Amino acid sequence: MKSVALEIRERSPHGIATGIARLITAGDLAPGDRLPTVRQLAAELGVSPATVSHAWQTLNSAGLITSRGRSGSFVRAEPREWLPRRYRGLDGKLGARLDLSRGTPDPDLLPALGPALARVGARADTPSYQAKPDIPELHDLLRATWPATVESITVLNGALDAIDRALAALVRFGDRVLVEDPTFPPFMDLLDHYGLEAVPVPLDAEGMRPDAFAAALGLSPAIVLLQPRAHNPTGISTTPERAEQLAGILARSRTAQDAIVVEDDASGAISASPDVTLAAWLPERVLHVRSFSKSHGPDLRIGAIGGPRPLVDRVVARRLLGPGWTSRMTQAILHELLTDPAAIAQIEQARTAYAARQAALADAVQEAGGWLAAGDGLNAWLRVADERSAMVQLAAVGIQVAAGSPFQPGDSPDPHVRVTVGMLRDEIPTVGAALAVAQQA
Repeated sequence: MKSVALEIRERSPHGIATGIARLITAGDLAPGDRLPTVRQLAAELGVSPATVSHAWQTLNSAGLITSRGRSGSFVRAEPREWLPRRYRGLDGKLGARLDLSRGTPDPDLLPALGPALARVGARADTPSYQAKPDIPELHDLLRATWPATVESITVLNGALDAIDRALAALVRFGDRVLVEDPTFPPFMDLLDHYGLEAVPVPLDAEGMRPDAFAAALGLSPAIVLLQPRAHNPTGISTTPERAEQLAGILARSRTAQDAIVVEDDASGAISASPDVTLAAWLPERVLHVRSFSKSHGPDLRIGAIGGPRPLVDRVVARRLLGPGWTSRMTQAILHELLTDPAAIAQIEQARTAYAARQAALADAVQEAGGWLAAGDGLNAWLRVADERSAMVQLAAVGIQVAAGSPFQPGDSPDPHVRVTVGMLRDEIPTVGAALAVAQQA
């Protein structure tokens, strides 16, 4: 193991933290390695123990090291082995003054559940284990508000559950799946689980790039997996014009005639962009997923999938052999929230608030000399000079963000970090200035 002190080129708290981070990134410090004591390193560097202690706090906030009291400080091992590999990159570390790493909605912008719970019956009865899985009133409301005419809809436990069920019903080991680059890390974990090959397709400001999409279709994919609105992590929403263009390219493709499009509209209700789905042009080839976790509450664990009846029926049939259905009581709660005027007003306020925060943060970064495009939904995608240095720089001022590399399926990640804009309130000018500095770190 290299001498820690020899790798530290600047003797400020940030310089010490950056030097240690560089050793960890290069593998010279491995998970579980014990670091020098604060007093030992302070003596070697000729600085005060407080300076080293501040650096240790920065590294701890960045999730790079952990303290074990009298035993000392150690390079942090991989967190929580029960988390899928890429999901671990989203597992924010406790201790940051402002955690912008998790991609979660602002709790204060979620609709109140109390009134809905008061109106839902107290008994969770169901007449039969073979009954239709959806309550009629929610099913009818979803059908009436779906972004395109649809043959069949069923309720599931959120967006990832719906996508998991769709993949299980549609793919075979070794199939290729087109994914956006960047994309949501758990998608990649799901593809790994099913033995599928991810084919990255880069994005521009309007969605998947048509030239890259056409080229990728030449590999005969089984599935096209995309996020049409409030894309995670970039905040990009596909324009209706781009969606029509992509649908046309897919319809004309001779090498992807059987490919099915799976769309994840995970933030639909709080998106500032209009509804968009390739099903408007290819209804027989699109499964559209709509989740209500980001808008109405992550713990509700509820969403829906709609598309051609033969495809949806395969999802329903397979699910009956497992959980069977989504709690009808939870479905009733969601129906109340989707029809209650007060809850509807709260969702409209949240949509407006998130859009305002996106615009304000982009302005704040640019005013501080950086650059950030205002996105849609909860997240923003900040290009940086160096991912690890940017995270250490932000951790030094108490800000935690998510590393960009887990979101990028390619072999050469373009350095970025993901910022959960949705959690920002009065701190936007300060955070914008910090992001502009970290962008150049």
